[in-house]
Amino acid sequence: MPVNDLRKDYMLDRWVVIAAQRRRRPTDFAERIREERIGVCPFCPGNEHMTPPAVLAYLPSDEGVRKECDQNGFRHKNWLIRCVPNLYPAFAPPESRAEEEIGGIHTRARAIGHHEVIIESPNHDEQFSVARTAQLAHVIGAYIDRLHDLYTKDYVRYVSIFKNYGREAGMSLSHAHTQLITVPFIPKILEEELRTSRNFFMEKGKCAFCDILETERDSPRSIWENDDFMVFAPWAAVHPYEFWIFPKRHQTSLLELSRVDMENLARVLRLCFGGLKLLLNDPPYNASFHIAPKEGTNDFYHWHFEVYPKLAVWAGFEKSTGIFINVVPPEDAAEDLREAVRKEEGML
Repeated sequence: MPVNDLRKDYMLDRWVVIAAQRRRRPTDFAERIREERIGVCPFCPGNEHMTPPAVLAYLPSDEGVRKECDQNGFRHKNWLIRCVPNLYPAFAPPESRAEEEIGGIHTRARAIGHHEVIIESPNHDEQFSVARTAQLAHVIGAYIDRLHDLYTKDYVRYVSIFKNYGREAGMSLSHAHTQLITVPFIPKILEEELRTSRNFFMEKGKCAFCDILETERDSPRSIWENDDFMVFAPWAAVHPYEFWIFPKRHQTSLLELSRVDMENLARVLRLCFGGLKLLLNDPPYNASFHIAPKEGTNDFYHWHFEVYPKLAVWAGFEKSTGIFINVVPPEDAAEDLREAVRKEEGML
């Protein structure tokens, strides 16, 4: 009988139970209620007036792409990518610089920042799993352009770039899109990753994440790789079929991607999300980039992209202890995903 396993995360002070005795197969997760498109989509072409003015629009041109923003009530049409402020933001730009308010056990600060939506395509259903690689390269380019702009703001310390897909994963509009939120501090998970990687570098003289890549390259958790990127299931995966994408060259942020890197990353995204869709019947998921913050020397950090299929429910044990139970061993998940990505690659 398989043995359940307690595993500690590479970087975080977090434990996961790999519950092999409760092992579930891809077909156990495959049933999913199809979401119907209801009403008018504000992200579709022709409905630009239903969103705030675009802070960035990619427009086709003879040279490839022209970058503009909406001004004076004008909305650009015939776009490839649009980035607009979220109509219901969690963070908003400052009207004035408000300081922290502290009173006894109550501490609060103004939620200063930006909350934006990057509309990934004029085609409503052009999700990562079916997108043209050229379009995905534009999406990555838009991430980089927004990072460049937002990191010029003195009240921005970190930019979170994340994607929710499927209603179960928190997606409210089904048009293909990514969200971006800036925060005036370094979030806890990133802070812990930075601290651990800094300590590792001071002790070992090398990047902890590069060390992880070397270890996982020939492990049973390896899924796919090319000359520039590697995909693997993490040792202490919290979610069934969780996988991570790493650049092989040491890079701290998306800002260091070359044009060739962007094109290769687009292909990796297309293959991996296509494989995930093929394997698990287009499951809901959350995905996020982990990048170095703008301040300080963070040469010891290594950016990466984490993907969390929404296949399990966190209940009382997880919420009360911070210990998670994963019913699909990462080694089994990697084997299934490896085969699915190979099939997807063969169909492209």
